[in-house]
Amino acid sequence: MAPSNLGYSIREAGSHFGRNLTTSIGAVITIFLSLFIIGLFVVASSMVNSIIGGVEQQVTISAYIDDGASDADVAAFKKEIESWPNVKEVKFLSKDDALEKYKKTSASKADATISALDGENPLPRSYTIEMEDASQVEGTAKKLRDNATFQKIVDGGSVNESVSYGREEVARLFQVTSYIRIAAVVLVALLTFVAFIFMNNTIRLSITARRREIAIMRLVGASNGFIRGPFIMEGILQAIMGSTLAIISLELVRNLLMPKIQAGMPFFEMDVALIIYLATYGSLVLLGVVIGLFGSAIAMSRYLKV
Repeated sequence: MAPSNLGYSIREAGSHFGRNLTTSIGAVITIFLSLFIIGLFVVASSMVNSIIGGVEQQVTISAYIDDGASDADVAAFKKEIESWPNVKEVKFLSKDDALEKYKKTSASKADATISALDGENPLPRSYTIEMEDASQVEGTAKKLRDNATFQKIVDGGSVNESVSYGREEVARLFQVTSYIRIAAVVLVALLTFVAFIFMNNTIRLSITARRREIAIMRLVGASNGFIRGPFIMEGILQAIMGSTLAIISLELVRNLLMPKIQAGMPFFEMDVALIIYLATYGSLVLLGVVIGLFGSAIAMSRYLKV
């Protein structure tokens, strides 16, 4: 579209929009619903990723230490673990700390169990190891089991039994989260494709209704670019209006619905950063404009063939 035709195309696009108000509103609503569903699913995917990330951060390794190990060896090995790659933090639990933790996690039966112990504390000292990347837990656990220093201070002399991280549960967790992330990408791509089909068909119907107008313009010698300009601008106008409605609706969801969801499920980490919303809004506008451009160009191609 030549720059000299830009003003004409914009004026004609506005005129077409007003003259065919019902069809134009239908196109805007189609674009709005398509982009809103895509945006809603992107935000939901970000929430799921946030929840998954929170669950993954709870994956830790517990390494139990023999009561006979010296405090110096225990402290030295803690510093060694902290220097390993992928280790975020190492916490040391004394026997008293372990007993207090047991009381908190097993409140219903802790008193009876402690009374039966007659003042003795059979719980071992331990390290609790948090990782930067929880998916690498298997490698960190293997490195711990193979470490010669740990083998000297290990509880009960059994390396395998003294390293605990719920191997089967962790493997199942990462398998499920992997499936969820793949499904999210596939569904967003599918929704985008469906949105393109819907919007292209809507634009095609709008242009088909004006095929006589296009035919007359061709008969009087108008170039393809001159004919195409107003329809492309109208597609862009519809896309901007639809994407704006989608953004407003998503903002209402963010400010009105999301706080209620988070308040109802405080045990889940589902915060979605503002930058994610802003990136989503920008992507929706860009996606709408691109689909409007291509939809108009493809829909008009049959009427501009020589």
